[in-house]
Amino acid sequence: MPYPIYAASGRGCRITDVEGEERIDFLNNFTSLILGHADPRVSRAVERQIKSGTAFTMPTQSDIELAELLVERVEYIDQIRFCNSGSEAVMLAIKAARAYTERPKIAKFEGAYHGVYDWAQVSEGATSDNWGKADSPASVIEPSAPASVANEVVVLPWNNFEVCHKLIQENRDELAAVLVDALPAAIGLIAPLPGFLEFLREETEGIGSLLISDEVMSFRLSYGGAMYDHGIAPDLTALGKIIGGGFPVGAVAGSREAMSAFDHTGNCKVHHGGTYNANPITMVAGVETMKHLTPGAFDRLNEMGDYLREGLARMLGERATPAKITGKGSLFAAHLVDHKLVDFRSLSGFSRSKLIYGELCHEMLARGVIISSRGIFGCLSTPMTEAELDAFIEALDQSLTALNYKP
Repeated sequence: MPYPIYAASGRGCRITDVEGEERIDFLNNFTSLILGHADPRVSRAVERQIKSGTAFTMPTQSDIELAELLVERVEYIDQIRFCNSGSEAVMLAIKAARAYTERPKIAKFEGAYHGVYDWAQVSEGATSDNWGKADSPASVIEPSAPASVANEVVVLPWNNFEVCHKLIQENRDELAAVLVDALPAAIGLIAPLPGFLEFLREETEGIGSLLISDEVMSFRLSYGGAMYDHGIAPDLTALGKIIGGGFPVGAVAGSREAMSAFDHTGNCKVHHGGTYNANPITMVAGVETMKHLTPGAFDRLNEMGDYLREGLARMLGERATPAKITGKGSLFAAHLVDHKLVDFRSLSGFSRSKLIYGELCHEMLARGVIISSRGIFGCLSTPMTEAELDAFIEALDQSLTALNYKP
Protein backbone atom coordinates (compact mmCIF):
# COMPACT_ATOMS: atom_id res chain seq x y z
CA MET A 1 0.00 0.00 0.00
CA PRO A 2 -0.93 2.56 -1.19
CA TYR A 3 -0.12 1.11 -4.63
CA PRO A 4 1.39 -2.13 -5.93
CA ILE A 5 4.89 -2.64 -7.23
CA TYR A 6 4.76 -2.89 -11.03
CA ALA A 7 7.11 -5.33 -12.71
CA ALA A 8 9.16 -4.09 -15.65
CA SER A 9 11.30 -7.15 -16.38
CA GLY A 10 12.48 -10.43 -14.97
CA ARG A 11 15.54 -12.56 -15.54
CA GLY A 12 16.54 -15.67 -13.69
CA CYS A 13 15.41 -15.41 -10.08
CA ARG A 14 15.11 -11.62 -10.03
CA ILE A 15 12.49 -9.04 -10.99
CA THR A 16 13.18 -5.37 -11.73
CA ASP A 17 10.28 -2.98 -11.13
CA VAL A 18 9.36 0.18 -13.07
CA GLU A 19 11.43 2.27 -10.64
CA GLY A 20 14.53 0.20 -11.28
CA GLU A 21 14.53 -1.73 -8.01
CA GLU A 22 15.69 -5.34 -8.28
CA ARG A 23 14.40 -8.05 -5.97
CA ILE A 24 14.80 -11.82 -5.58
CA ASP A 25 11.55 -13.51 -6.57
CA PHE A 26 10.43 -16.22 -4.15
CA LEU A 27 6.90 -16.36 -5.62
CA ASN A 28 7.75 -17.07 -9.28
CA ASN A 29 4.28 -16.13 -10.53
CA PHE A 30 2.84 -18.19 -7.68
CA THR A 31 5.06 -21.24 -8.34
CA SER A 32 4.62 -21.46 -12.13
CA LEU A 33 8.12 -20.32 -13.13
CA ILE A 34 10.29 -23.21 -12.02
CA LEU A 35 13.08 -22.23 -14.45
CA GLY A 36 12.84 -18.60 -13.37
CA HIS A 37 12.10 -15.59 -15.55
CA ALA A 38 12.95 -15.37 -19.25
CA ASP A 39 14.82 -18.65 -19.35
CA PRO A 40 16.83 -18.35 -22.59
CA ARG A 41 15.99 -21.89 -23.76
CA VAL A 42 12.26 -21.32 -23.32
CA SER A 43 12.47 -17.85 -24.86
CA ARG A 44 14.22 -19.16 -27.97
CA ALA A 45 11.61 -21.90 -28.42
CA VAL A 46 8.78 -19.37 -28.10
CA GLU A 47 10.44 -16.93 -30.51
CA ARG A 48 10.75 -19.67 -33.14
CA GLN A 49 7.09 -20.60 -32.72
CA ILE A 50 5.83 -17.01 -32.91
CA LYS A 51 7.35 -16.75 -36.39
CA SER A 52 5.40 -19.85 -37.43
CA GLY A 53 2.04 -18.92 -35.90
CA THR A 54 0.49 -18.47 -32.47
CA ALA A 55 -2.86 -20.28 -32.62
CA PHE A 56 -4.54 -22.76 -34.94
CA THR A 57 -7.91 -24.48 -35.17
CA MET A 58 -6.17 -27.85 -35.40
CA PRO A 59 -3.64 -29.87 -33.41
CA THR A 60 0.08 -29.24 -33.65
CA GLN A 61 3.06 -31.50 -33.19
CA SER A 62 4.07 -29.63 -30.02
CA ASP A 63 0.92 -30.58 -28.08
CA ILE A 64 1.64 -34.24 -28.86
CA GLU A 65 5.24 -33.74 -27.70
CA LEU A 66 4.19 -32.24 -24.37
CA ALA A 67 1.54 -34.90 -23.84
CA GLU A 68 4.09 -37.65 -24.52
CA LEU A 69 6.59 -36.10 -22.12
CA LEU A 70 4.02 -36.05 -19.32
CA VAL A 71 2.61 -39.51 -20.02
CA GLU A 72 6.12 -41.00 -20.08
CA ARG A 73 7.01 -39.22 -16.84
CA VAL A 74 3.99 -40.31 -14.78
CA GLU A 75 3.12 -43.98 -15.08
CA TYR A 76 -0.52 -43.65 -14.00
CA ILE A 77 -1.31 -41.06 -16.68
CA ASP A 78 -2.50 -42.63 -19.93
CA GLN A 79 -4.20 -39.66 -21.56
CA ILE A 80 -4.20 -35.89 -21.19
CA ARG A 81 -6.25 -32.92 -22.39
CA PHE A 82 -4.89 -29.38 -22.31
CA CYS A 83 -6.76 -26.25 -21.27
CA ASN A 84 -5.69 -22.78 -20.14
CA SER A 85 -5.65 -22.69 -16.35
CA GLY A 86 -5.52 -24.80 -13.24
CA SER A 87 -9.08 -23.80 -12.44
CA GLU A 88 -10.22 -25.23 -15.76
CA ALA A 89 -8.25 -28.41 -15.14
CA VAL A 90 -9.93 -28.98 -11.77
CA MET A 91 -13.35 -28.17 -13.22
CA LEU A 92 -12.86 -30.68 -16.04
CA ALA A 93 -11.69 -33.37 -13.61
CA ILE A 94 -14.79 -32.86 -11.47
CA LYS A 95 -17.06 -32.96 -14.53
CA ALA A 96 -15.38 -36.15 -15.73
CA ALA A 97 -15.80 -37.77 -12.31
CA ARG A 98 -19.49 -36.92 -12.22
CA ALA A 99 -20.00 -38.22 -15.74
CA TYR A 100 -18.00 -41.40 -15.19
CA THR A 101 -19.66 -42.35 -11.87
CA GLU A 102 -23.08 -40.82 -12.59
CA ARG A 103 -23.03 -39.36 -9.08
CA PRO A 104 -23.57 -35.69 -8.14
CA LYS A 105 -21.35 -34.94 -5.13
CA ILE A 106 -17.67 -34.33 -4.59
CA ALA A 107 -15.65 -34.18 -1.38
CA LYS A 108 -12.86 -31.70 -0.75
CA PHE A 109 -10.81 -30.52 2.20
CA GLU A 110 -11.65 -27.55 4.37
CA GLY A 111 -9.43 -24.59 3.51
CA ALA A 112 -7.97 -26.15 0.37
CA TYR A 113 -7.78 -23.98 -2.74
CA HIS A 114 -8.56 -25.58 -6.08
CA GLY A 115 -9.35 -22.60 -8.30
CA VAL A 116 -12.56 -20.69 -8.95
CA TYR A 117 -15.07 -23.35 -10.04
CA ASP A 118 -18.06 -23.00 -7.65
CA TRP A 119 -17.85 -26.54 -6.28
CA ALA A 120 -14.07 -26.44 -5.90
CA GLN A 121 -14.27 -23.14 -3.98
CA VAL A 122 -16.48 -24.45 -1.19
CA SER A 123 -15.02 -23.74 2.29
CA GLU A 124 -11.78 -22.34 0.87
CA GLY A 125 -12.36 -19.21 2.94
CA ALA A 126 -14.21 -20.71 5.90
CA THR A 127 -13.78 -19.03 9.28
CA SER A 128 -14.58 -19.90 12.88
CA ASP A 129 -17.81 -17.93 12.45
CA ASN A 130 -19.19 -20.28 9.81
CA TRP A 131 -17.16 -23.48 9.54
CA GLY A 132 -19.43 -25.55 11.80
CA LYS A 133 -18.55 -28.56 13.92
CA ALA A 134 -15.20 -30.32 13.67
CA ASP A 135 -16.82 -33.69 13.00
CA SER A 136 -19.15 -32.33 10.29
CA PRO A 137 -17.64 -29.21 8.69
CA ALA A 138 -20.11 -26.88 7.04
CA SER A 139 -20.09 -26.34 3.28
CA VAL A 140 -19.36 -22.62 3.11
CA ILE A 141 -20.07 -21.25 -0.36
CA GLU A 142 -18.86 -18.09 -2.05
CA PRO A 143 -21.39 -15.23 -2.27
CA SER A 144 -21.40 -15.68 -6.06
CA ALA A 145 -22.39 -19.37 -5.93
CA PRO A 146 -25.94 -20.74 -5.94
CA ALA A 147 -27.08 -22.07 -2.58
CA SER A 148 -27.54 -25.55 -4.06
CA VAL A 149 -23.76 -25.94 -4.39
CA ALA A 150 -23.44 -26.39 -0.62
CA ASN A 151 -25.51 -29.58 -0.78
CA GLU A 152 -23.26 -31.11 -3.42
CA VAL A 153 -19.91 -30.75 -1.64
CA VAL A 154 -18.82 -32.79 1.37
CA VAL A 155 -16.20 -30.90 3.36
CA LEU A 156 -13.50 -33.05 4.96
CA PRO A 157 -11.01 -32.14 7.71
CA TRP A 158 -7.37 -32.54 6.61
CA ASN A 159 -5.50 -35.39 8.33
CA ASN A 160 -8.53 -36.67 10.27
CA PHE A 161 -8.89 -40.37 9.41
CA GLU A 162 -11.95 -41.01 11.58
CA VAL A 163 -14.10 -38.09 10.47
CA CYS A 164 -13.13 -38.49 6.82
CA HIS A 165 -14.12 -42.15 6.91
CA LYS A 166 -17.47 -41.31 8.51
CA LEU A 167 -18.32 -38.56 6.02
CA ILE A 168 -17.18 -40.51 2.96
CA GLN A 169 -19.20 -43.56 4.01
CA GLU A 170 -22.28 -41.46 4.79
CA ASN A 171 -22.18 -40.11 1.24
CA ARG A 172 -20.87 -43.22 -0.50
CA ASP A 173 -23.78 -43.64 -2.91
CA GLU A 174 -23.66 -40.02 -4.10
CA LEU A 175 -19.94 -39.28 -4.04
CA ALA A 176 -18.35 -38.97 -7.47
CA ALA A 177 -14.87 -38.09 -6.28
CA VAL A 178 -12.58 -36.93 -3.50
CA LEU A 179 -10.50 -33.93 -4.57
CA VAL A 180 -7.15 -33.62 -2.80
CA ASP A 181 -3.84 -31.77 -3.04
CA ALA A 182 -1.03 -33.84 -1.52
CA LEU A 183 0.59 -30.69 -0.08
CA PRO A 184 -2.11 -28.00 0.01
CA ALA A 185 -0.72 -24.47 -0.06
CA ALA A 186 -3.89 -22.89 1.33
CA ILE A 187 -3.63 -25.25 4.31
CA GLY A 188 -0.15 -23.90 4.91
CA LEU A 189 1.74 -26.75 3.21
CA ILE A 190 0.88 -28.97 6.18
CA ALA A 191 2.00 -32.45 5.19
CA PRO A 192 -0.42 -35.38 5.16
CA LEU A 193 -0.01 -37.68 8.14
CA PRO A 194 1.65 -41.02 7.34
CA GLY A 195 -0.85 -43.22 5.54
CA PHE A 196 -3.47 -40.48 5.04
CA LEU A 197 -3.26 -40.29 1.25
CA GLU A 198 -3.18 -44.08 1.04
CA PHE A 199 -6.30 -44.12 3.21
CA LEU A 200 -8.08 -41.79 0.78
CA ARG A 201 -7.14 -44.05 -2.13
CA GLU A 202 -8.58 -47.06 -0.31
CA GLU A 203 -11.76 -45.20 0.67
CA THR A 204 -12.51 -44.04 -2.86
CA GLU A 205 -11.82 -47.45 -4.36
CA GLY A 206 -14.07 -49.05 -1.74
CA ILE A 207 -17.10 -46.97 -2.69
CA GLY A 208 -16.51 -46.77 -6.44
CA SER A 209 -15.71 -43.06 -6.54
CA LEU A 210 -12.65 -41.43 -8.14
CA LEU A 211 -9.60 -39.89 -6.50
CA ILE A 212 -8.72 -36.55 -8.12
CA SER A 213 -5.23 -35.25 -7.41
CA ASP A 214 -4.85 -31.48 -7.76
CA GLU A 215 -1.20 -31.08 -8.71
CA VAL A 216 -1.49 -27.69 -10.35
CA MET A 217 1.07 -26.49 -7.81
CA SER A 218 2.41 -29.66 -6.21
CA PHE A 219 3.55 -31.24 -9.49
CA ARG A 220 6.77 -29.27 -8.90
CA LEU A 221 7.61 -31.41 -5.85
CA SER A 222 9.35 -34.18 -7.76
CA TYR A 223 10.09 -35.57 -11.21
CA GLY A 224 6.83 -37.52 -11.23
CA GLY A 225 4.74 -35.16 -9.16
CA ALA A 226 3.25 -35.27 -5.68
CA MET A 227 1.16 -38.44 -5.73
CA TYR A 228 3.78 -40.35 -7.69
CA ASP A 229 6.19 -39.50 -4.89
CA HIS A 230 3.82 -41.21 -2.45
CA GLY A 231 3.41 -44.26 -4.67
CA ILE A 232 -0.30 -43.56 -5.17
CA ALA A 233 -2.14 -43.68 -8.49
CA PRO A 234 -5.10 -41.26 -8.61
CA ASP A 235 -7.78 -41.72 -11.25
CA LEU A 236 -7.54 -38.14 -12.50
CA THR A 237 -4.90 -35.44 -12.07
CA ALA A 238 -5.24 -31.69 -12.58
CA LEU A 239 -2.06 -30.02 -13.83
CA GLY A 240 -1.00 -26.47 -14.61
CA LYS A 241 1.65 -23.88 -13.75
CA ILE A 242 5.08 -25.40 -14.47
CA ILE A 243 3.92 -27.53 -17.43
CA GLY A 244 3.29 -24.32 -19.42
CA GLY A 245 6.77 -22.86 -19.05
CA GLY A 246 5.43 -19.49 -17.92
CA PHE A 247 2.41 -19.30 -20.23
CA PRO A 248 -1.27 -19.90 -19.37
CA VAL A 249 -1.91 -23.62 -19.11
CA GLY A 250 -3.92 -26.35 -17.50
CA ALA A 251 -4.45 -30.04 -18.13
CA VAL A 252 -6.66 -32.86 -16.96
CA ALA A 253 -4.96 -36.24 -17.12
CA GLY A 254 -5.61 -39.74 -15.94
CA SER A 255 -6.24 -43.38 -16.66
CA ARG A 256 -7.68 -44.30 -20.03
CA GLU A 257 -10.83 -45.50 -18.28
CA ALA A 258 -11.48 -42.30 -16.34
CA MET A 259 -10.59 -40.12 -19.32
CA SER A 260 -13.12 -41.98 -21.47
CA ALA A 261 -15.68 -39.39 -20.37
CA PHE A 262 -14.05 -37.03 -22.91
CA ASP A 263 -13.96 -39.53 -25.77
CA HIS A 264 -15.69 -37.80 -28.68
CA THR A 265 -15.28 -40.90 -30.85
CA GLY A 266 -17.52 -42.90 -28.54
CA ASN A 267 -20.04 -42.03 -25.86
CA CYS A 268 -18.79 -38.52 -25.08
CA LYS A 269 -20.13 -37.36 -21.73
CA VAL A 270 -18.05 -34.23 -21.14
CA HIS A 271 -17.79 -31.72 -23.96
CA HIS A 272 -14.51 -29.84 -23.74
CA GLY A 273 -13.50 -27.05 -26.07
CA GLY A 274 -11.48 -23.88 -25.79
CA THR A 275 -10.15 -21.37 -28.30
CA TYR A 276 -6.61 -21.43 -26.90
CA ASN A 277 -6.45 -25.02 -25.64
CA ALA A 278 -3.05 -26.54 -26.48
CA ASN A 279 -1.98 -23.35 -28.25
CA PRO A 280 1.50 -23.82 -29.72
CA ILE A 281 3.14 -21.00 -27.76
CA THR A 282 2.28 -22.63 -24.44
CA MET A 283 3.03 -26.10 -25.76
CA VAL A 284 6.57 -25.33 -26.99
CA ALA A 285 7.33 -23.46 -23.75
CA GLY A 286 6.07 -26.46 -21.79
CA VAL A 287 8.07 -28.95 -23.84
CA GLU A 288 11.27 -26.97 -23.36
CA THR A 289 10.65 -26.58 -19.63
CA MET A 290 9.83 -30.21 -18.95
CA LYS A 291 12.87 -31.38 -20.94
CA HIS A 292 15.12 -29.48 -18.55
CA LEU A 293 13.35 -30.67 -15.40
CA THR A 294 15.41 -33.82 -15.09
CA PRO A 295 15.66 -35.98 -11.95
CA GLY A 296 18.95 -34.21 -11.26
CA ALA A 297 17.29 -30.79 -11.51
CA PHE A 298 14.68 -31.88 -8.96
CA ASP A 299 17.35 -33.30 -6.65
CA ARG A 300 19.08 -29.93 -6.62
CA LEU A 301 15.84 -28.01 -6.06
CA ASN A 302 14.87 -30.31 -3.21
CA GLU A 303 18.30 -29.98 -1.58
CA MET A 304 17.97 -26.19 -1.73
CA GLY A 305 14.50 -26.47 -0.22
CA ASP A 306 15.89 -28.48 2.68
CA TYR A 307 18.69 -25.93 3.10
CA LEU A 308 16.21 -23.05 3.28
CA ARG A 309 13.80 -24.75 5.67
CA GLU A 310 16.65 -25.77 7.99
CA GLY A 311 18.09 -22.25 7.85
CA LEU A 312 14.72 -20.70 8.69
CA ALA A 313 14.24 -23.06 11.63
CA ARG A 314 17.73 -22.27 12.93
CA MET A 315 17.32 -18.49 12.60
CA LEU A 316 13.89 -18.43 14.24
CA GLY A 317 15.16 -20.71 17.01
CA GLU A 318 18.07 -18.38 17.72
CA ARG A 319 15.59 -15.51 17.99
CA ALA A 320 13.47 -17.60 20.37
CA THR A 321 10.57 -17.01 17.98
CA PRO A 322 8.05 -19.87 18.10
CA ALA A 323 7.47 -21.14 14.59
CA LYS A 324 6.53 -24.20 12.59
CA ILE A 325 8.30 -24.78 9.28
CA THR A 326 6.33 -26.64 6.61
CA GLY A 327 6.79 -27.57 3.00
CA LYS A 328 8.66 -30.04 0.88
CA GLY A 329 10.91 -29.93 -2.13
CA SER A 330 10.91 -26.44 -3.62
CA LEU A 331 7.91 -25.23 -1.58
CA PHE A 332 8.31 -23.74 1.89
CA ALA A 333 6.37 -21.89 4.58
CA ALA A 334 7.06 -20.64 8.09
CA HIS A 335 4.19 -20.17 10.52
CA LEU A 336 4.66 -17.95 13.55
CA VAL A 337 2.76 -20.23 15.92
CA ASP A 338 3.67 -22.34 18.93
CA HIS A 339 1.12 -25.13 18.55
CA LYS A 340 0.95 -28.27 16.44
CA LEU A 341 -0.31 -27.79 12.90
CA VAL A 342 -2.48 -30.61 11.59
CA ASP A 343 -5.29 -29.03 9.57
CA PHE A 344 -6.90 -25.79 8.42
CA ARG A 345 -8.45 -24.99 11.78
CA SER A 346 -5.17 -25.40 13.64
CA LEU A 347 -3.72 -22.98 11.14
CA SER A 348 -6.56 -20.51 11.72
CA GLY A 349 -6.73 -19.69 8.05
CA PHE A 350 -3.08 -18.96 7.19
CA SER A 351 -2.46 -15.20 7.40
CA ARG A 352 -6.07 -14.23 7.90
CA SER A 353 -5.68 -14.16 11.67
CA LYS A 354 -2.20 -12.58 11.77
CA LEU A 355 -1.65 -9.07 10.42
CA ILE A 356 2.10 -9.51 10.93
CA TYR A 357 2.38 -11.36 7.61
CA GLY A 358 1.28 -8.36 5.56
CA GLU A 359 3.73 -6.16 7.43
CA LEU A 360 6.51 -8.68 6.90
CA CYS A 361 5.78 -8.73 3.17
CA HIS A 362 6.44 -4.98 2.99
CA GLU A 363 9.59 -5.23 5.10
CA MET A 364 10.91 -8.05 2.91
CA LEU A 365 10.22 -6.02 -0.24
CA ALA A 366 12.24 -3.19 1.24
CA ARG A 367 15.12 -5.66 1.68
CA GLY A 368 15.01 -6.94 -1.85
CA VAL A 369 12.91 -10.09 -1.41
CA ILE A 370 9.48 -10.88 -2.90
CA ILE A 371 7.07 -13.01 -0.85
CA SER A 372 3.30 -13.13 -0.42
CA SER A 373 1.33 -10.92 1.94
CA ARG A 374 -0.61 -14.05 2.90
CA GLY A 375 2.27 -15.51 4.87
CA ILE A 376 5.92 -16.51 4.94
CA PHE A 377 5.44 -18.71 1.91
CA GLY A 378 7.34 -19.21 -1.29
CA CYS A 379 9.00 -21.44 -3.82
CA LEU A 380 12.38 -21.88 -5.44
CA SER A 381 13.51 -21.75 -9.06
CA THR A 382 16.47 -23.44 -10.71
CA PRO A 383 18.53 -20.21 -11.17
CA MET A 384 18.73 -19.80 -7.39
CA THR A 385 21.80 -20.63 -5.33
CA GLU A 386 22.53 -20.77 -1.62
CA ALA A 387 23.34 -17.05 -1.80
CA GLU A 388 19.70 -16.21 -2.56
CA LEU A 389 18.49 -18.56 0.17
CA ASP A 390 20.81 -16.94 2.72
CA ALA A 391 19.54 -13.52 1.58
CA PHE A 392 15.96 -14.63 2.27
CA ILE A 393 16.82 -15.82 5.79
CA GLU A 394 18.74 -12.64 6.57
CA ALA A 395 15.96 -10.41 5.19
CA LEU A 396 13.37 -12.20 7.33
CA ASP A 397 15.56 -11.88 10.41
CA GLN A 398 16.02 -8.16 9.80
CA SER A 399 12.31 -7.68 9.04
CA LEU A 400 11.24 -9.29 12.32
CA THR A 401 13.69 -7.04 14.15
CA ALA A 402 12.44 -3.93 12.33
CA LEU A 403 8.86 -4.76 13.33
CA ASN A 404 9.95 -5.49 16.89
CA TYR A 405 8.05 -8.75 16.56
CA LYS A 406 7.36 -10.53 19.81
CA PRO A 407 5.15 -13.63 19.97
